[in-house]
Amino acid sequence: MNMHRPTVSEIEAGNRRVSAEELSRFATLYEVSTSYLTGESPKAMALDDPRLQLAARELQKLPKESLDKLLQALAAMRSDDEEGG
Repeated sequence: MNMHRPTVSEIEAGNRRVSAEELSRFATLYEVSTSYLTGESPKAMALDDPRLQLAARELQKLPKESLDKLLQALAAMRSDDEEGG
């Protein structure tokens, strides 16, 4: 995205506002909607949800190839959901 590392760190820490253009670019990069990134999506899970924490622990155990396949499957599922399928 042609951003300096400190800029990204400031955004991640919540110390810098993100422009609408940057938000759109992040959404494209991560293949999610802008409403998902802003937490407006009703389907967004809270970071402290125990199910999400369990999933993260289990994902750490996967080999890279399996994780890549899972991420592809999740992207396909998300695409289906956004298309109403």
